Amino acid sequence: MIILGIIIVIILLIFIIEFNTFVGLKNKIKQSKSGIEVYLNQRFDLIPNLVECVKGYGKYEQQTLSKIASLRAQYNNDKNKDLKKGAELNNECNNLLGIAESNPDLKASEQFSNLQKSLEKMESQLQAARRIYNGDVTLYNTTISTFPNNIFARIFNFKEEELFETEEYKKENIEIDL
Repeated sequence: MIILGIIIVIILLIFIIEFNTFVGLKNKIKQSKSGIEVYLNQRFDLIPNLVECVKGYGKYEQQTLSKIASLRAQYNNDKNKDLKKGAELNNECNNLLGIAESNPDLKASEQFSNLQKSLEKMESQLQAARRIYNGDVTLYNTTISTFPNNIFARIFNFKEEELFETEEYKKENIEIDL
């Protein structure tokens, strides 16, 4: 009877430890996602300045500016902060920078140069946050996929998470695979 009680206690401890491990990894992913959101929001807060700067020089695409404004509003109103919407907005910001850089007068502007440096710094921080997020997701996915953790993951209904991939990353991988 005592041996059976000890076995039950050991099994319960294993379940508790495994569950807590999965919860800890899930929370680490949430924290990493939050880091990406912070950098996206900081970058998106610079967008009105960039738009005004580009507008001031008259050579811009109204469609691009409208799309950026619309995407920024959607992202800000999204309570779940979908990272895919954030990536799409980020790509449009990069397009706007490309348009702005093609204008020599604007390129020489000190205001634009400072803004561009801020955006480049923000992009660097955003890339670092994405790497951290993807590392956390990979660790979590590996943990719930390996034996015997996969059994506990199924019991506790833990599912794999998606890596954060931008369109640029996907295009690079397609080119490499060809």
